[in-house]
Amino acid sequence: MTRGNQRELARQKHAKKQTDMGKGKRNEDGLSAAARKQRDAEIMQQKQKKANEGGKAPEKK
Repeated sequence: MTRGNQRELARQKHAKKQTDMGKGKRNEDGLSAAARKQRDAEIMQQKQKKANEGGKAPEKK
C-alpha cells in the first residue's frame, strides 16, 4: 500500500483537469443559450441532410 498517496494525488490532478476543461469550454464561444441552441440545431439539420443524401443508393431493376 505504498502507492496510496500517489493514486490520491493522481485522482486530484485528474479532477482538477476535468473541471478546468469544463470551465473553458463554456466560455469559449461566448454565445447565449438561445444562440447556442440555434447553432446546434442548424448543425444537426446539416448532418441529417447529409446522412439522408448519403444513404440513398441507386436502385437496381
